[in-house]
Amino acid sequence: MPSITYREALNQAMVEEMERDPTVFLIGEEVAEYNGPYKVSQGMLERFGPRRVVDTPISEASFTGLAIGAAMTGLRPIVEFMSFNFSLMAFDQIFSNAAKMLYMSGGQFPVPMVMRGPGGPGSQVSSQHSNCLESLFANVPGLKVVMPATGYDAKGLLKSAIRDNNPVIFIENELLYGLSCDVPEEEYTLPIGVGEIKAAGSDVTLLAYSRMLLLAAEARGELEQDGISVEIVDPRTIKPLDLELIAKSIRKTHRMVIVEEGNRFGGVGAEIADQVYRACFDELDAPIERVTQKENPLPYAKAIEAASLPSVPEIVAAVKTVCYHN
Repeated sequence: MPSITYREALNQAMVEEMERDPTVFLIGEEVAEYNGPYKVSQGMLERFGPRRVVDTPISEASFTGLAIGAAMTGLRPIVEFMSFNFSLMAFDQIFSNAAKMLYMSGGQFPVPMVMRGPGGPGSQVSSQHSNCLESLFANVPGLKVVMPATGYDAKGLLKSAIRDNNPVIFIENELLYGLSCDVPEEEYTLPIGVGEIKAAGSDVTLLAYSRMLLLAAEARGELEQDGISVEIVDPRTIKPLDLELIAKSIRKTHRMVIVEEGNRFGGVGAEIADQVYRACFDELDAPIERVTQKENPLPYAKAIEAASLPSVPEIVAAVKTVCYHN
């Protein structure tokens, strides 16, 4: 099983699906001639030509609307946002049209499209380029939201997203693009809405997704030195959420910490906590703890940026709190 980077896994997923299905095409800023701003579409223009790998003007509303129309007429577009921060320019298209068209047309017009690209904080890109928007997208009926943490998950889930008959928001993280993991050469897909236990444990359930999974794994190593057994749960998909898997873990550990890179108020973790309280209240031996970004625009200065984002020491402290470990 070869080891490839996260960006290569995404590239493989798109290439394989475009070879399998001639209705799939990629559209976005710099995806063709420049091979993508993060080189995720490396080599795709040469392979499929300019009719299926399409460079666009800098107008997210325009090319997202074009893709929605294409999806309504039988194609399967992949829209790449150079950054999910720029998807804000296309919010009306995404919220009012992509998410609602199937309902508003009485089932006549499905919108089978993927909107993908890097989201969340990068490294010193400051407040206007560091938004975690998954909670906004998850708030809209009709959208699925996927946030894989590994190249293996990214490839399998992106292939499933491309085949899905609904609009899928597929948020990556630019700090994951260069990380490598083992990815099978043979064909595989992963189901949307199914999470995974990344590491088994018995004392506390630590839920994390996207880049926060790396911090959770590091915190787990430190906590096990203190005799605390941590089970790491990666939902992989924010919506639909695999509550069954999460509840199963909590029935074993009876404690939970949720880590998310976004802000606390109205965050994904708040929704997960609510669902867990309703499903597993009697199973919990301590209140759920959440580790989130601080409630301020993300600073540019490196030290203040680090202080604003979730950290391994904060995760360790939260786990010790729910475990009543002094």
